[in-house]
Parts: sequence; C-alpha cells; structure tokens
Amino acid sequence: MTKFSDLNLNPKVLKAIAEAGYETPTPIQAGAIPPALEGRDVLGIAQTGTGKTASFTLPMITMLARGRARARMPRSLVLCPTRELAAQVAENFDTYAKHVKLTKALLIGGVSFKEQDTAIDKGVDVLIATPGRLLDHFERGKLILNDVKVMVVDEADRMLDMGFIPDIERIFGLTPFTRQTLFFSATMAPEIERITNTFLSNPARIEVARQATTGENITQGVVMFKASRKDREATEKRNLLRALIDGEGDKCTNAIIFCNRKMDVDVVAKSLKKYGYDAAPIHGDLDQSQRTRTLDGFRAGDLRFLVASDVAARGLDVPAVSHVFNFDVPSHAEDYVHRIGRTGRAGRDGKAIMICIPRDERNLADVERLVEREIPRLDNPLGNGNAAEAAPVADDTADKPKKTRSRSRSKPKSDAPKPEADAKPAAEAKPKAEPQAKPEPKRENAPKPEPKQSAQSNRNEAQDRSSSSSRSRSQNSRGNDNRVVGLGDHTPDFIGLSFEDRE
Repeated sequence: MTKFSDLNLNPKVLKAIAEAGYETPTPIQAGAIPPALEGRDVLGIAQTGTGKTASFTLPMITMLARGRARARMPRSLVLCPTRELAAQVAENFDTYAKHVKLTKALLIGGVSFKEQDTAIDKGVDVLIATPGRLLDHFERGKLILNDVKVMVVDEADRMLDMGFIPDIERIFGLTPFTRQTLFFSATMAPEIERITNTFLSNPARIEVARQATTGENITQGVVMFKASRKDREATEKRNLLRALIDGEGDKCTNAIIFCNRKMDVDVVAKSLKKYGYDAAPIHGDLDQSQRTRTLDGFRAGDLRFLVASDVAARGLDVPAVSHVFNFDVPSHAEDYVHRIGRTGRAGRDGKAIMICIPRDERNLADVERLVEREIPRLDNPLGNGNAAEAAPVADDTADKPKKTRSRSRSKPKSDAPKPEADAKPAAEAKPKAEPQAKPEPKRENAPKPEPKQSAQSNRNEAQDRSSSSSRSRSQNSRGNDNRVVGLGDHTPDFIGLSFEDRE
C-alpha cells in the first residue's frame, strides 16, 4: 500500500501531513502527486470528497519551497469557482505549509480591496482567487501574472456551470505559456474537454472513478410527491421535508438541505426555524461575513441544518455531515453528484434523500441516466397521497365563495347596493308592475273595433307592452320611484282610426 512517505514530498510537508493524522493517500492523491512533482500537466477526474484539494496543494508546496516571490507577481495561482471553496483551499495550505515559509493571498468577493492589495504588494507565493475578483485586480493594475509557474483550476465543471469559462480562457492567456497546469474536476463535459485539449500539454490523466459516479457508502432515496392542490404544493412540500427529517431521528446529527432557487433557500430556512429546527440559510446574495459565520457555526456543530443553494455544493469540507436533503431535484444532473458528495466523506457512511414533484420527473430521469442507476423510491411518511387527492373536492367547493367575492370587489363601487336602498320595502315592486296592468281597463271600456280594424288593434297592444316594458327597465336602472306618465303610455284610438282611413 502506498504511503505519503513514498511520494517524494518535502520532509517538512510530510511532517505536517503526519501531524494532521494522515498516513495513506487517496487514489486521486496517489495518482496525481507523482506526475505533478515531475512538472507534467495533470488532468484529474474524481468524484467529490476524494481528496482532490490535497492532490495539488501538496506538490505545489514542495515545488515552491525554494525561491522567493516578488511584489505583485505571484509564483502560483489557484482558481476556484466559489468563495467557500477558495477559503477551503487556503485552509489546506495553512495546514500543510505550516513548516514551510510560504506566503499566500486570498482574493474573493465581499472583502475589501485594500487588504488584498496590501497582501499582493508584499509578494505572495500562492495566490488563491475566484476568476472575477482576480480579473478586477488585474484590470486595476495591481497584479502581474508573468511569473506564474504553476496554475491550478479546481472544480472546472462548476466553472462551466457558473459561466466562468470565458474568464478562465482569458486568465490562461495572461499567464506564461511555460507554466505547469493542474486541472481537476468531478465530471468532464465536452466544453471542459475542449479547454483541456487547448491549454494542457500532454497531461497525465488520472481518473480514479467513473465520471459522475456517486459514493457507494451513500444511501440514496427519492420520495415521489404530488400535492393535494397546486396552490398548496410549497407548503405541503415543506411539511414533507420536516417529516423526512423527523423520520431519521437521532441518526440525522446534521444535514445540508439544497434548494434550486435562492428565494426557496430563505423560505425553507425560515419555515424550519418557525417549527423549532436549528437552521440557517446560505446563498450567493448574502453578505460574505454572514456566509462565513454560518459556515463556521455549521462546522463547529452549533448549527444543525444548513439550507443552501448550489453555491455550497462545492467547497464545503465538513467530514461529519450525516444527511443531505434535496428539497428540489437539481436542474443540472451533475449537481446531484456534488450535492450528495457533501455526505459520506472520508469513508464515512452518509444518506441522501430527494423530493421529486411531477414536473421534476424529467430532471430525475436525467440524474439516473448520468449516474447509471435507478435511485430507490421511498415511501411518503405522510401517506401515499390517495386521501390527499380526494380532499380537494371539498376544498375547492369551500373556495368558490372566495372567488365570487373577488369578482364582486372588482366591480365599481356605484354598482354595489346602497344602505338607503335596504330600507325601502317591497313597495318599489308594485309601481313597477302597474304600467303593464294600467292599459287593461281602458281596453275593456273602449268600443270594440270593426273586424277590419283587428290587425291595427293588435299592433297598438304590442306598442303598449313594449313602451311599458321599456319604461319599467328605465325605472329599474334609475333605482327610484319617480315615474313620468304622459302621452307615450298608450295610443289614443283616433290615431289608429286615422291610420285605418288612409288604408
């Protein structure tokens, strides 16, 4: 079995490794460290949690032990996609280089430019940075990359997901062509393959596991969930999450809960705290100081549940995470590998549970296709959902009056009944009916027309009915009892006779 002492590392580095409690390198470390010490480019592919960070920090410290950095001209460069991952790499350098006099600087967002400029001006051997902040310093004329001898790109596939590939290509162009490049990733997308073919020269390819594989020590499961009603989906989904947490009991010592959207991260964290769960959110919109405090509390065990976006799927090295809950199925299948890789680290057992709603079934199929295995289906702790599916009938009926009230509110205020109208008795209805009954006595007392005049009389009666009905409608629209009685209420007989004479 290979040991660190067999890898030709600096004795001071070996001393720091022993003090950290490590004796045997992981497969990716055993495969990547020897060619890196020889000065070759390295392309390392391994699933998350296998020790890729030490695969490049250990040989870099050994190679940089000799020499001295000049002001604003770092001797090595490490690019990371997120602030958290950059901070983790910096901690690794502090751990393994404590017996070697090497200086480092951390360039990440959310921190004052002045402090970073001061560190760069003194000269640093190792520069650890996110692409955006690195280019900010370069454009301000505070950084010169002509003396970079070793360049590392960590979590390259995450760089691709976050849209950093154009920045990476630009940074490659700013560094010397003779540099040594170490390229590490958990998956190899076609775009990543293109970059490695362009910027790496005859690299040593170390692939210790099939691409996009998940650890065998991680127990996986998915709950297929359908809400009783669409407008209750978010609430019932959070209820299911709490039921899953309670179902794990004491086995769930701590957990990371991943959501696809930053807004959902805040809502889920707030909901968990409301029901007595010790939870806090972390995502890219939070202030860096708050993110740091939250992570430190989670690492120290003061915080039990960390609700995170994919910004925390990389770079979180907390060895004792017992569970990972995927509140959403990730939009990118590769993110599933990195999410559940937060548990089961360093050979420990872990458990990953995911909630899948009907519209996420396509994403679930993509995940299963990527990992080349079917994720076991778990029972819903709240029931199979049959009873919930029958409940919406009553619920929908109960909600119908709400919809009616919403329509009535949308009408103008003038259409609503006035309080004075309520005091009026049904007497209003009687005058409304009088115009139809009033012409009848006159028709009874009038002399019967000749047989040849019967057609004209029918027309007169029709005119009476139409005029009375129009008069009734106008009264209803006015809403009062002020009727106008005049010549238009009926047609005098002589007008009909004059018409007959003309005929």
